[in-house]
Amino acid sequence: MNMPRQSPSAAPHLIRTTNGTAPPARKAGPPSAHTGGRQAGAEQRADRRHETPEGARERVNRRWNEVLQETRVAQTGVQVLFGFLLSVAFTERFEDLAGFDRAVYVVTVILGSAAIGTLIAPVSLHRFLSGQRMKDEVVETAGRLMMCGMVLLALTIGSTLLLLLHVVLTSLLAEILVGTVMVWFAVCWWVLPVWLRSRAARRTGIG
Repeated sequence: MNMPRQSPSAAPHLIRTTNGTAPPARKAGPPSAHTGGRQAGAEQRADRRHETPEGARERVNRRWNEVLQETRVAQTGVQVLFGFLLSVAFTERFEDLAGFDRAVYVVTVILGSAAIGTLIAPVSLHRFLSGQRMKDEVVETAGRLMMCGMVLLALTIGSTLLLLLHVVLTSLLAEILVGTVMVWFAVCWWVLPVWLRSRAARRTGIG
């Protein structure tokens, strides 16, 4: 008696059925971008619910540490720049500078000195007022000094760039390039933060 032959594709299924073993479950694919975004948003909301509210003292300490970090970054740049400016006066080509270039150099050195003094002022404030229970006032004043120091630093960089380009380029081209760089500084340092703050405020108001 001839038995019907089973196809090879059906054989594994019959073997698994005979042995009582269920076929393996099909693996689930990776979550979609929309599902992943919703899961991430839910996890962030859950994390915010479990976060401990920040106290007044913790907030002041955090702000003060942030001011110190910002001061270190700004001080490094202005100190390197100021060291370069001081060395210019002792070079041989300094005697060949015209009256306008000498005036720019003097203004640049004064701006650099003012920037250094303003950026170091928060450290002096903290040292003289430490233990006086005035940390809120110190942090607020230090933030304003940092803003003033950033303005002086930008002006110092612009004046230095004008002094250098005025030596190697024509006056008009040097002034155009310096003006372009200063506009870029203004966009990066002030316009962009203001825009981000206003966008966050609008988003908070909508939410």
